[in-house]
This record gives sequence, C-alpha cells and structure tokens, in this order.
Amino acid sequence: MRAAIYRGPGEITVEEVPRPEIESPTDAIVRVTHTAVCGSDLWFYRGQSDREEGSRVGHEPMGIVEEVGDDVRSVEPGDRVFAPFVISCGRCEFCRKGLHTSCVNGDSWGGENGGGQGEYVRAPEADGTLVRVPDRHADDEDTLEAILPLTDVMGTGHHAAVSAGVREGDTCIVVGDGAVGLCGVLAARRLGAERIIAMGHHEDRLELAESFGATETIAARGQEAVDAADDLTNGGANHVLECVGAASAMETAIDVCRPGGTVGYVGVPHGLDDSGLDMFSLFGDNIGLNGGVAPVRAYADDLLADVLQGTLDPSPIFTKTVDLDGVPEGYRAMDEREAIKVLVKL
Repeated sequence: MRAAIYRGPGEITVEEVPRPEIESPTDAIVRVTHTAVCGSDLWFYRGQSDREEGSRVGHEPMGIVEEVGDDVRSVEPGDRVFAPFVISCGRCEFCRKGLHTSCVNGDSWGGENGGGQGEYVRAPEADGTLVRVPDRHADDEDTLEAILPLTDVMGTGHHAAVSAGVREGDTCIVVGDGAVGLCGVLAARRLGAERIIAMGHHEDRLELAESFGATETIAARGQEAVDAADDLTNGGANHVLECVGAASAMETAIDVCRPGGTVGYVGVPHGLDDSGLDMFSLFGDNIGLNGGVAPVRAYADDLLADVLQGTLDPSPIFTKTVDLDGVPEGYRAMDEREAIKVLVKL
C-alpha cells in the first residue's frame, strides 16, 4: 500500500509500505477513504517536536471496514467507520469514565498499524475505537465531510468548551482561529453560550468563526488582544478556550479570564521555557485550569448524532482538498497558512 512518510523537517513523502494485517482477534482492517492533515502535525513538520524519520503519519482516518478479527462485534466488513486520533479499548477503568486518552490498552496511529494518511490502517481494539456511520449516510459525501472532523478537531474544540465550563447563557472567549478554535466556537454555540468572542489574527478565519456562531471577533494578539477582550467583557470572561498550544496563547487565555473563571486548554503545549507557566496569575485570581488531550471517543456518539440530524457541520474548516499524492502539498499549504485544514480523499 501507499502511505505518507515523515522524512525530516519540511519533508513528507508518499511511499510504498507493507499493508497492515490482522494480528489480534480484536483488530479490524479499514480501507481509508478520507483523512486529513492536522495542525498538530505541523509541530514535527517544522522540526519543533521529535518524530522518528521514516515513520508513517496521520491520525484522522475514515473508511470502509475490510476485515475483522474473530472477537470484533461492533463492526463488520462493508461498514463505514471513522476513528478518533487515539486508539482505546472502551472497557478499562479510564474508558469507562470517559477518559479514553488514558486507556490502559490504548495506542496511537502510525507505525505498523498504518498511520492515518495512508491507504489502509489496522485498528487495534476495534470495538472500542471505531465509530460506525449508519448505512443511510455511509455514501453521502457532504455528510462524510461533516463527520470527518469528529476524528479530532471537533471533539477537541468540544473538550475545550466542556473543560472551560461553558453552559447555556454564558459568555466565553476562544483563543485561536485554527481548526480547533473554530470548532471551539461551534462547540460553545452547541452548548448554548450567549456571547462567543473569537480571538485570532486572520480576518478570513474570523469571518468563518462568525458564520459558526461567534458574536464578536478580535483580530489582534498579545496585549492588544487582551485589552480588546477586557473592553468587550468589562474585565474578562468566566470561560476561556485555549485552542493553540503556544505559550503566548496560554498567557493570553489566562489574562482574559475573569477572576474565578476557568481556562479550558486543549492546545498541545509548546514554547514553555524552563520557567514554565506563571502560576501566580492563576493563583492570584483563583482561575481554574482544566483540560488536556481531548478524549474524542467520549464525545463522538453525541456529536455524530448532531451531524446526522443537520444541526452541526464543521466541514467548512476544510479549505483545501488533496489526494494521497497531494499530502506533501497539504502540509506545505497548512504550514504557510494557505489552508485552515486540509482534507485528503483517497
């Protein structure tokens, strides 16, 4: 089969690799039809995080089940499925409490299971990981493109909103205008927030945030953004979604959080120096910090139901579409901010 391979900073290739096979009774083999390039992929692409050269990449697969192990019960060959970015068993202590990212039997995509940006993946713990799309929607392209963000960014934006404590009638600030931040706006609207202030520095992305439900936008960064948020909210919001992962974004999120409020953070942490996060600002204003890597599988069924009934559509975050050969170009486009998120159709 063919798959995207990391060959060093700035270099993604598409190569022939061994096709994964059933190794355990709990495995399933999925032929990938849709996948995506993630903002988190840019960290290793830019050389800002470690990744083994020669490794397969991608973690947002959707496709058709081709083969299942003897113990798999929830899916069968021919089913349309999608998979969260973390593999989970669905039965351990942490899966049962909705913390699938801490699954004791968990794994990540890549390596010999295929990687998400390739023609096939092996899904270990298929019953706990794969989410089946009902047959009546299985070949509806528009619906499938709306479902695909549930593999990662929509669930991650939702986790930011849940972690920040967003509820009906609330005011919240979303820091970040990437795919996760935009999905955070959708999530806050879904949870009933009355005011949603989207903060970023790309006018086109903030326009999309408004179409997703943002009531106000701030096109600025640093102290200018903090001052604008303070003016809009008379001193900050009780609920702040940090959807970037950079140290500067976390500092901004804390600065725009009202005393006694909560920052829900989901950005993969980068850029914190040896001094770490300034905890005094949190301590002094009794600001809560809640979140982490999103347990997307915990939210997948509820979010899928909303997509299927037509009340949730995150697909506009895909602003560029490529085939498998175009994956290297997809990375380049996202790296150079020419695309919000790249859809890969195989």
